[in-house]
Formats: sequence, structure tokens, C-alpha cells
Amino acid sequence: MQQTLPAFEYFLIAFRRTWRATVLSSFLLPVLFLIAMGITVGTYVDARSGSGLGYRYLDYIAPGVLASTALQVAVGESTWPVYGHFTWTRIYHAMRASPLTTLDIMTGHLLYVVLRVVLAAAGFLLVMTAFGASKSWAAFAALPIAALIGLACAAPAFAYAATVSNDGLFAVLFRFAVVPMTLFAGVFFPIDSLPLLVRFLAYVSPLWHGVELTRSATLGVDTAWGAPVHLGVLLVWSAVGYLLAGRAFAKKLAD
Repeated sequence: MQQTLPAFEYFLIAFRRTWRATVLSSFLLPVLFLIAMGITVGTYVDARSGSGLGYRYLDYIAPGVLASTALQVAVGESTWPVYGHFTWTRIYHAMRASPLTTLDIMTGHLLYVVLRVVLAAAGFLLVMTAFGASKSWAAFAALPIAALIGLACAAPAFAYAATVSNDGLFAVLFRFAVVPMTLFAGVFFPIDSLPLLVRFLAYVSPLWHGVELTRSATLGVDTAWGAPVHLGVLLVWSAVGYLLAGRAFAKKLAD
């Protein structure tokens, strides 16, 4: 694990060549989404029946979308890039031919993905603040929360990407995991009215816990189960995902 930093630096140097392409999406997409959902749709929600939550619909969905953005960036950076480094560019194999260990390579790349998540979350948080959707000084805690969401989602995705036989299987991951979590993990509406089975799936998903923590930080409200429980679930997802990814990477690079 002593050579994790050089592995991280490789991905960071590569990002320095392409970071400009991410600036537009980091700021423009949050603006467009908050206008479309938070203001346009939110105006109808607030005017017709009220959000029923004691604050604007914009204020409610903004932290949820921030958490969802952390999920999507984490999974997006942990699927095709990881698979590509194994199969297309074989970057991992080149690294393994150096003094870097398998865990060094995997951890360095995982740290880079978490950094990408934090940068995306920071851009979203700035846009939220400009829209007046940050109601508490604790909103800055959304950044470490986003990092934990990113780790909890990226680590299992690393394990998945290291085991699939072709990149077409990533569509399964997005269709049956990422999209359902985005829709039914409290991002756009409370999950209390959902069927029991769907609520259970939301409770075990990392995103719902991340949404609860992020919303608590930006709105200054209590979480559903208490912050330690939500943090604990995210840490469990991170630890289990890390162990699975470590095994998958070791097997893949040993082939």
C-alpha cells in the first residue's frame, strides 16, 4: 500500500489533460436541472399543494440531486474506465509490471474517482448556494458526505467492472441499480408512500443514506435514522466493496 500515491498521481496527471471538458457539465448541468425540476416543476408543486415539507421543493430536491450526482459520477468513472484499463489500454497490467502492487493500483484509482466525485459535488454545491438552496452553514459537510457516497458506490462498481466479460453488461448495472436508486431513494420525493418492498430496497441502498445525510447538512434538519446509522451503512458498503474489488483485481491481474 506504500505506492498508492504514485498510482493516484498517474490518474491525476491524466485528468489534468482533460479537466476542461468537465467544467461545463459541473456547472451548466446543475443549473439546467435545478431550473427545470426545482423551479419550473417546483413552482407547480409549491403552488398547488405545497411541498408538505416546510420548505420549497427546490430546497428539497437540490441536496438529493447532489447525492445522486455523486452516485452517477462514481459509477460512471468506475465502469468503462476500469474495464478499459484491463482490456483496451491494459494500463493496469503495465502498472503491475512496476513495483506497484494490485492494491496500490486499485486504491490509487479509487482515490482518483473519489476526487472526481468531490469536484462534481463542489460545483453542484456552488450552484445550489447561488439558487438559495443551502440553508445551513453545515452545507459544507455535503462534500465529505459526497466523498463517502462516491466510495460506497465506486468500490462495488470496481469489483463489478473487474469481473464482467464485456462492457455491454454495464447497461445492466445502470438499468437495475443506478436508475432505480435515483428514482426511488428519496431524491425527488419521500419514500414513505412507496410499497414496503421498494422502501426496503431503498433502505439497503447507499444512495438513500447519502441523500438523508446531504439533506440534513444543507437544510439543517434531522436524518431519518440518525447520522451514525447512515454513515455506518455507507462505510459498510465501502468496506465490502473494497474487499470484493481487491479480490477481483488480484484475480484479473493474475490471469
